[in-house]
Amino acid sequence: MRHRRSGRQLNRNSGQRKALFRNLTKELFTHEVIHTTEAKAKAVRPQAEKLITLAKHGVAGSPEYQIHTRRLAQARLNDPQAVKKLFDTLAPRYATRPGGYIRIVKLGQRKGDGAEMVQIELVEE
Repeated sequence: MRHRRSGRQLNRNSGQRKALFRNLTKELFTHEVIHTTEAKAKAVRPQAEKLITLAKHGVAGSPEYQIHTRRLAQARLNDPQAVKKLFDTLAPRYATRPGGYIRIVKLGQRKGDGAEMVQIELVEE
């Protein structure tokens, strides 16, 4: 039984799952909209929203805290261009928004296996 166990396993081991979430989050920040399955989108949403909140607090903080938050984001994303866009473009865009930076829109079922497909996108201010 999986009582009180949070997160989705997605039928992967921990390394594959971390890589999947990192790549989906990185692509979401880079392209601002991606198509994926509903389960993956629901699993990635909390991590992406936490990174946007981290960037918002980093931009508003002291210079030392800005460096600290950029390094934390770099450790989680492992992509300098995505981190730059997160801090320079996305954080100022959502500076006054209290949360809910990501929208999930259902697209229907995938033809091959019938998986529920969604579009996960960053909300425009």
